[in-house]
This record gives sequence, structure tokens and C-alpha cells, in this order.
Amino acid sequence: MKCGPFGTALAIAAALALAACGGGGGGGGSQTTATPPTGGGTGTGTAGAYTLPGAEALTAADVQQVLAQAIAEAKARNTPAVIAVTDRVGNVLAVYSMAGARATATIRPGPGGNLDAQGVVVPAAAAAIAKAITGAYLSSAGQAFSTRTASMIVQEHFPPAPASANLESGPLFGVQFSSLPCSDLTQRYNAAGGASALIGPKRSPLGLSADPGGFPLYKNGTLVGGVGVMSDGDYAFDPDVSNIDNDDEENVALAATNGFGAPSNITADKVSLGGTNLRYSDATTATLKVSPTQATAFAALPAGTGGLTAVTGYYAGGAVLAGQVYGQEASGVRQATSAEFSVAGGFILTDGSGNNRYPPRAGTDAAEVGQALSAAEVQALLEEAFKVMQHARGAIRQPVNSPAQMSIAVVDTRGVILGVVRAPDASVFGTDVSVQKARTVSFMSSPSAASDLSNNPSADVKSFVGNVRSFFPDPNALTGKTAFGNRSIGNLARPFFPDGQQGRPNGPLSRPISQWSIFSTGLQSALIIGNLGQHLAFVTGQSATDTAPRCTALPDAAPGQNRLQNGLQIFPGGMPIYRSGKLVGGIGVSGDGIDQDDMVSFLGLANASSRVGIGNADPAIRADQLVVGPSPAQRLLYVNCPFAPFLDTSDQNVCQGK
Repeated sequence: MKCGPFGTALAIAAALALAACGGGGGGGGSQTTATPPTGGGTGTGTAGAYTLPGAEALTAADVQQVLAQAIAEAKARNTPAVIAVTDRVGNVLAVYSMAGARATATIRPGPGGNLDAQGVVVPAAAAAIAKAITGAYLSSAGQAFSTRTASMIVQEHFPPAPASANLESGPLFGVQFSSLPCSDLTQRYNAAGGASALIGPKRSPLGLSADPGGFPLYKNGTLVGGVGVMSDGDYAFDPDVSNIDNDDEENVALAATNGFGAPSNITADKVSLGGTNLRYSDATTATLKVSPTQATAFAALPAGTGGLTAVTGYYAGGAVLAGQVYGQEASGVRQATSAEFSVAGGFILTDGSGNNRYPPRAGTDAAEVGQALSAAEVQALLEEAFKVMQHARGAIRQPVNSPAQMSIAVVDTRGVILGVVRAPDASVFGTDVSVQKARTVSFMSSPSAASDLSNNPSADVKSFVGNVRSFFPDPNALTGKTAFGNRSIGNLARPFFPDGQQGRPNGPLSRPISQWSIFSTGLQSALIIGNLGQHLAFVTGQSATDTAPRCTALPDAAPGQNRLQNGLQIFPGGMPIYRSGKLVGGIGVSGDGIDQDDMVSFLGLANASSRVGIGNADPAIRADQLVVGPSPAQRLLYVNCPFAPFLDTSDQNVCQGK
């Protein structure tokens, strides 16, 4: 077996069978305009452009019904399953293991030897939790995405199918490595209880999942959680959407959603990206073996059916729990007061006791950058990006012409979070991802990128510096000469360069296609595989020490803080921030279409520049000035904004000349 870069770290887990190694104006800016139409689900009122989320939550009885319906279908299929239910912010409300269910699952092995997470054996409960969290995190009142949807949008071609060779990669390529167990933004289960016990967003044991068998759960049109099912032992993805699968896990999970299903007008199959409708479920009510309405009540399940299962770091077992009402203080996400954020409709992350976790603050890096970002500059940037967002037409939200909803984050060059704000119904996954994107563009654009990567203890991680310098070619690449947007970094992180063109070599931040899979993407996965191995050893009880809330083994930029504290992200939606030619941080945006994410980060920064002393990179140093790769060489991309993107103006080339 060819070992990956963190074979030593994963050796901890090997003892427990974790055997693998590792021209328009700036429309949507500060101007006063008509309020765009609202849309998406039933709510509890409005704030600015948005309908507020409904005040709904899963009760313990609801969770028991979800479990009972899943158990009935699994019995009918003779496929004992592990079933997990979470609320919208990732609190695990139940994990139920049926008698005879597999205790473990294997992450699908790689095509050219097991690198990174390929082939790793994980607890089946961890896989079920990851599926449930994915269903909850990728969805909202405006769109319902499943793990099958996730599978479709993270692979090397979109849509993934034999006939789609030479098409570009999925729009959320790389999102699977988010909400990681090592993230410093996501919260951890607190068995001791207290005000912080149930705040989110919670971490996922495996990041986000692309294995069919995870769905969101709704009550009265309001997203309240997710359900995930693991039974076949293969934690994988669907490489071919040209056919219809009859998947046991997906059927069991669909049965579980009876009475809590997504409104039919917002399921992923109603969303078209680039002319392709997404997939939501290959299972239907017609493919179920039994009617969920006939399921034996949870309290009446006969002895020997199975039982609630404790999962270290996630769930104590013993009782089914009720979920939190998203948008209220106890959930960790609530509406900001006018003193906390001046633009109506802003939501913030809180600590459960009323305090904003990430209020605008000054940068910590004055020693490196001279004049760090001020709290007022961070506030201005968050406000301007939020204004662009609320006037933008959402790409994935239903009904059509609903305003976009995203998470927005600002960091300094050390990776310290300086501020986070969200739209009310933004998908939860975007919270962690927005910070990843901000950190990624700041890191890759910084004078420290090559040095930090070269001082990582993994030889594999170090090798990517050489890959980039050979690819450009430039022996001084990654030393702050070039401003990289997240789209630029994504160009370099695809297994084909140019993106999708089969038979071409890989980008320098990617594995070659002979070794690539969604579980081994390249630098992104190499950076965090040691953290993942340590966490899985903790979950299975083979280690008393969990991974620290800091992804990667990069050297500290400041005591206790590295520049990629929650991992690297490789799809669009982030811009580096400059002051008079000097890098001072990054902004990241996530939660809608990738072009919309790009536009909000880019135009938000451009509009903020008219108020404060920061702005986008000088065009002369942007990554789109680089022509790279084997013949025929290609120009890197920096930002890509949609045409005519606003609900209330006719502006078209809105990023041109900025």
C-alpha cells in the first residue's frame, strides 16, 4: 500500500482498523432601493429584504417518529442500519443502532492506492451523523439539498457521469472538507450542559458527506434538522447520475422523513445550475417496501430491535433529545440587534448567553502589515458585502427571484476571525466555509505561504510548494507576489488543468487523477488528515485526546493561531484585502451560487473602499495576470460575477473595472 503524508498520525487509528494512510456600476451597493421580494418557506416576520425563519424545532416525539419510520423500512429491506438525527445547527438528537447493524464503514478506497482519507475505516455512527448534518447544513427554507445532491456537486466533472468527461468540476468542489472536527469555528458537544451546550454550528465527525442516505427535515416549511442512515459499510458517493439507483440507505432515510419532508417546490431537483437540474433523491415513495405510516411506534419497538448508541464527542445515548429553535439564542445563531449590526436582517453567531462570538474587531497583525484592519473597517466591509447580497438574485433559492442568503466573514493575515454576519436563512454550512475562504485567500496571497507550507511536518504538504513553483514556473511563487482569489486557488486545485479537460495534467494543488477522489483532493486533504485520524481515534475510544480546535500542522502565526485554523477551501467566494498595496486580510462569502459568492466578496470590498482605506488587489498583481500550464497555456481566473445579478437594477457587468 502506498502511504499518504500522515501515515504516522493515522497509525494511532490503525490500531482500531483505521488502516489507510494518509461595465456596469456597482449595483447592489450602498444605494437605497426598493425592497426585493422575499421567498422561501413560512417565517415569523421580515427584516430588511428577508423573511425570518419559522420558530420550529424537532421535539423528542418527532425524533422518535423519524427513527421508527427508518427502522420499519430497514427491517423490511433486511438491512440493519445506524440512524442519526440532528437539529439544524448540528446537535445530535439521537443515534440508534439496529441489532445486526455494521459497527463500521469504510471510506471508499482510492483508484491508485489509499491516500488521505481513502480506505479509512470509521464508526458507522460517525458516518450517519455526517450524513444527517449534511442534509441539515446544505438546506434552508429556500432549497433542500440531500447527500445525493452533495455527491453531484463535489466531483471532478459536473454532472458526474461517463458522458460528462471534459466538463468542469462540481460547483461546490471541496466543500466536503468543511465543518471539520478540528475547526475552531464549529462547536463541540458539551456533556456537562449549560448555556453553551446546544449552541451551533456543531462540527461533523467526517466533514460534509456525499454518500446518499442523508436528508433535511422540515416542519411547516421550516428547516429543523437532518437524518442520516448508514448500513452498507461503504461510505462513498455516486459517480454516475445518468442512471437511477435503488439504494437501501437512501430509501430508509427517505422513509424517515415522512411527515418531515422538504416542501416539494424547493427540493434540489427544482434547482438548475448551468442548465443541469440537481438530484435530490433516487428513492421515492413508490420504492419504499412499507408505508412509513404503518411503522411501529418507537416506544413499542420489540426487545432486540436495537438501541440508542452513545457516540464519544457527539451524543451521550440513553435518551432521545429535542432540537433547538434555529434563530434563538440557545441555538447559537440569532438576529443581530441594531447595535450589533446596522443593516436590517443580519444574523450573528452567539455563545448562548447573549454575546456575539465574532463582533467586528481590529486585526492582530500590525507587526507584519504595518496598519492592521480596524474594527470600523471590518464593520464597513461586512455592511457593504451584506448590502450587495440582499439585492442579489439567489442562484439556488426557490422561488426564483428570491434574494441571495449567505454567510460573510473577515479575517486578518494571521487567520484571526475579525467578524462574521449571516443572512437569516443562509445555509449553515456556509458559516464555516466563509471563514475557510477568507483564510485561504489571505494565506495563499501572503508572503508567508511558501514558508508556512515548507515548515509543516509533512513531506507531502511541503511538496506542494515545489509543485506550484514548477507549474508557474517561478522559484519565488507563494511569497506574496500574487493576489489569489478563491477561484484562482480552485483553478490550481483541480485534477485536470484547465478544469475538467480530461487527459490534461493536474493543477499543482491537486492530486493527479490516478490518485484523486473526493476523499483525497490534494493539499486541501493533506493538510488535515492527521487531525481527522486523531479525532477518529478519540471517537472510537482508542485515544483520550481529541484533535485540538485547529486544523493543519502549519506553524503558528501567533501563539495558538495558525493561518488555516479550520482548513483550506477550494471553490469560489473569497478575496484578499489590501491597503495601499499591502495585504491586510481576507473576506469569504458562502451560501449561494459560486458566482454570487464571488460577486458579494468582490463588490463588497470594492464598495467598502469608498468608505474606508481598504480595497481589492491592484489589477496588476491579481492572479488573472498569470498565464500558466502546459501548452496551450491558460490564464488563471480571479473573479467571475454573474450578468444582471440584481433584483432591483438592470446593471450587467457589475464587477468590470473594479
